[in-house]
Amino acid sequence: MTVGLGTIEEAIAAISRGEMVVVVDDEDRENEGDLIMAAQYATQEAISFFISHTSGLICVAVKGDRLDELELPLMVANNTESQRTAFTVSVDYRHGTTTGISAHDRSATIRALADRNFRSSDFVRPGHIFPLRYKDGGVLKRAGHTEASVDLAIAAGLEPAGVLCEIVTEDKSQMARADELKIFSEKYGLVMISIAELVRYRRQK
Repeated sequence: MTVGLGTIEEAIAAISRGEMVVVVDDEDRENEGDLIMAAQYATQEAISFFISHTSGLICVAVKGDRLDELELPLMVANNTESQRTAFTVSVDYRHGTTTGISAHDRSATIRALADRNFRSSDFVRPGHIFPLRYKDGGVLKRAGHTEASVDLAIAAGLEPAGVLCEIVTEDKSQMARADELKIFSEKYGLVMISIAELVRYRRQK
């Protein structure tokens, strides 16, 4: 998939500035594009944008050691989902939030997940944010959006945690595909890259 792709360097620079990028995978995998940003920069405004343009099931990819600190086990012992996405128990941030579902509350939860000053007791379970367990080695070991989001944050020199959610069509009835993702990226001035290019970039480093 090469439609309108930017460079990995452009994507890393955007992530380092707290901007969002669009990351697409292979047509023979999910054939989807995720909106991705660094978790530490997840403002209320940014999460409102996520909610407006994605499926709304906002996830945060986090390294395993951080999830262990937070005592967040995998959601199921036997993962039968097609891509083996490693969902953990869902959470909400405990302090200064209400139901956990608003953009304000979800952004607070996301930032707290990325901040090692917060502990397991700072979260309630279940909640409205879905942590994902990053596979050590990143996209070189699993070419998924989970690993891409963390790899981009690390490359940008930020906390190893990324926000991600699947971009949908304007009527929200279908997942957005290559041509629609290109239009979306151009409309909002976002860098669009592929996981395949990120794999190549990492192999060269």
